[in-house]
Amino acid sequence: MRKIFFIFLTMAFAPSLFAQQTKTEKKQDKQQKIKALIKQEEEGVITYAKSTAVGFKMINDGYGAFLEIGRAQSVKKSLLFQFDISERKNIKEEKQTNPQYAGPPLIFGKINYFYPVKLGVQQQFLLGNKSNKNGVSITGNVGGGISMAFLRTYYLNVYDTAGPVLYRKAIKYQSADSALFTNNKDLYNLQATGPNFGQGWNDLKVTPGVYAKAALRFDYGRYNEVITAIDVGVTAEYYTKAIPQLAYSKYEQLFLNAYVTIMFGKRK
Repeated sequence: MRKIFFIFLTMAFAPSLFAQQTKTEKKQDKQQKIKALIKQEEEGVITYAKSTAVGFKMINDGYGAFLEIGRAQSVKKSLLFQFDISERKNIKEEKQTNPQYAGPPLIFGKINYFYPVKLGVQQQFLLGNKSNKNGVSITGNVGGGISMAFLRTYYLNVYDTAGPVLYRKAIKYQSADSALFTNNKDLYNLQATGPNFGQGWNDLKVTPGVYAKAALRFDYGRYNEVITAIDVGVTAEYYTKAIPQLAYSKYEQLFLNAYVTIMFGKRK
């Protein structure tokens, strides 16, 4: 009878003892892994096969975001495959609000919204590794790829106040009413507002091009498994045709820009 009692007692407590043991083993494994990561960083070694990161960037003439997938080639070299989309603005753009009419602000003389979409690859070189788990690693990134300029037509929503009913029509540059883009900056006389987000997409045009890019990356993630970095770099974009942005400004084919990116991701 006593043997049966002990058998039932063992069966009752065995699952909880096993669970506790498994929990302890997982905790020990995690501690061992962290110690190994710290040791690798102290020895200047980065060991990973791939990485994935997203970034949000400020450009000197706009803003954007990108997705990056990395593949390690050696301890000090990696290939970075990047997909990048942004909105770029002419530095002469001036946003104005019409005090007479409710609606979005307008940008006098604007012809197109300019959305560069890039697909490319960079070679990454390790320049300086972390001296400890709270240090900063520095890499140099150089590369390029293709850039597609998506141009979304900019519309003015013009109000006709001469008739008995207030009438609004959308016009664009190089239309019959395009003199409004070039001859009048007085909002009281212009009687117009800017476009809403839904306008211009049906007139979307694409101009192909290429780009080159160079950057320094400062990664201050706690361990090499985590990417928490700031990217500082420059880009050069060249398109097959000049990009019409403003009616009273020269259309450019070559764009030189500086940017700062904050990015987050993981390595495996």
